Amino acid sequence: MKILLVNKFLYPNGGSETYMFRLGESLEKHGHTVQYFGMEHPDRCVGNAVEAYTSMMDFHTSNGLAKISYAFRTIYSVEARKKLRLVLDDLQPDVIHLNNFNYQLTPSMIVEAIKWKKKTGHQCRLVYTAHDFQLICPNHQLFNPTEGTICERCLNGGNMRFVNCIKKKCIHASGVRSLLGFCEAFYWNTRKIYGHLDTVICPSQFMKEKLDSNPVLAAKTVFLRNFAETASNDVMDTSVVSKLPERYVLYFGRFSTEKGIGTLLKAMRALPEIPFVLAGNGPLLDQVKSVPNVTYVGFLSGGVLNSVIHHAAFSVIPSEWYENCPYSVIESLMLFTPVLGAKIGGIPELISDGITGALFRSQDAEDLTRAIKDLWEQPQRLDTYRENCKAVEFDTVETYTQKLMKLYSNTISENGEKDHE
Repeated sequence: MKILLVNKFLYPNGGSETYMFRLGESLEKHGHTVQYFGMEHPDRCVGNAVEAYTSMMDFHTSNGLAKISYAFRTIYSVEARKKLRLVLDDLQPDVIHLNNFNYQLTPSMIVEAIKWKKKTGHQCRLVYTAHDFQLICPNHQLFNPTEGTICERCLNGGNMRFVNCIKKKCIHASGVRSLLGFCEAFYWNTRKIYGHLDTVICPSQFMKEKLDSNPVLAAKTVFLRNFAETASNDVMDTSVVSKLPERYVLYFGRFSTEKGIGTLLKAMRALPEIPFVLAGNGPLLDQVKSVPNVTYVGFLSGGVLNSVIHHAAFSVIPSEWYENCPYSVIESLMLFTPVLGAKIGGIPELISDGITGALFRSQDAEDLTRAIKDLWEQPQRLDTYRENCKAVEFDTVETYTQKLMKLYSNTISENGEKDHE
């Protein structure tokens, strides 16, 4: 089978890229032809045979003229259509598997895929893995940064419901960017472009429930949790751990409002006797560094990160937006580290409260402080949780690939087998 994996970034940048690269490797291992389409970038590490990619877009360093051009290209990209067509004509894929395509690629790629299928008569399935809420929410998070709260105003009603994005400045608290977000959502939903997707993979039941609120998507969604792989001792690097406190509570990820860092900061300041280790980066980095009982270790990956996770007393996931299927929880559990997670989004689906960790009320600093103190003062309880984590099982990439091939081949029956654990 010939498979085209599509993602705006073709270099290591986040969870969706980790998912796509590992999946691509597994598909190739099973004898399938895999190529990639997305944006050109100096760090690009995968590609396609005709070397066709969209031009690099840098929203942070571009000048005024470029930003004006970007404004239109983030809604509809003629370049993405033309470049994708070159790849389609050459590869003749049996499956186009879309991942994150907002802004840099746009749904115009789906238009081109439909046109190509009609012209050539080639049977090609369109599969999409939902890494966020892009299909139903203009800012993709169901979270309003201005208010700092969950927002579901755009879930129900006609397509003019997306005007709420403008009213509430849902995208970076910017009127202009929110206007563009409205235009994108209104235009593509009016065209019912997502109705052309054959399958929408939801890594959490929570994600499936939210996407099913859109009648166009409800018949297409499939629950298939992300794969995970056990990190063995040979991929541990203790160089950083040796410099850390003997016991510590860990947060690793992005330092931003929707990740609950503001609430975590309050809890850390209220517990000066407990040492915290934070790994990652983000807009709230300076605030993180200002807390006396925090050891900041920078952005970590690979064996170093594995070791820091494994040696933590427990990790904290204080998110305040609807997390989908966060790798931070999966990675902790696979490294036998209990997790204290916010009771929001897909997080409760991963943590067995009182068995592999605990849950607390999202956005509630007092409840988070209580939960951290409670776990910290019961090391024997944490030892039990750690042992329980060893029994947690997720699909390996091998098993996941086998399930995915059924979706690719459209062999899922109508009797409930569409949902996979």
